[in-house]
This record gives sequence, C-alpha cells and structure tokens, in this order.
Amino acid sequence: MIVNRWQAPIVPTKEQIESIFRNEDLKPVEEVFYPEKPVLEHKHPFDEVRMIVSGEMIMNVSGNKILLRAGDKILIPSNTKHSKEVRGEDPCISIYARKVFQS
Repeated sequence: MIVNRWQAPIVPTKEQIESIFRNEDLKPVEEVFYPEKPVLEHKHPFDEVRMIVSGEMIMNVSGNKILLRAGDKILIPSNTKHSKEVRGEDPCISIYARKVFQS
C-alpha cells in the first residue's frame, strides 16, 4: 500500500483528480460511498488506485487502518485484502481506477 497525502491548502476538484488519473494513463471512475454501507473485505487481480474528492474514508488494508481525506491518494496492490467504510455522516466521493500491468 502506498499513500500520498494531499499537502496543499486547497484540495483538488473532481475534474483535477480525473485529469491526474488520465495523465497516469488510468481510466477514472467516480464512486460514492455511504456511511451505512461499508464495503466488506475483498481482493482483486489488479492494483486499485483511489483518490478522495470529498468526505472521509477508513481503509483497512491487510489489517492496517488508514484514514483518507479529500485529496489523499492510495494504491492497493493486486490480491491484497482490503475493506472500506465512510467516516462521519456525509457520503464519501472518490475517483477510482484499475491499474493493470502489461508484460
């Protein structure tokens, strides 16, 4: 897992985050998560790249919990167990992409 914390005083907009993803040759997809609907532990055969647009999300990656806020970015390696839940009462909006390596 790699986490990049957003350090600037102004967080990026959804459009700016989508542009960041496209510049990394990733296809951005918006996802909205709600406080009452956690995503249970799972894994998949691709790297997951996610950046928070608004709200807060707690990611549990192989037993390591980390709080993500607007502008924060996480890379979860393929086949790594993880779950997610919204922190607080507001929905969490994020931009997500699958990162598949070609051999």
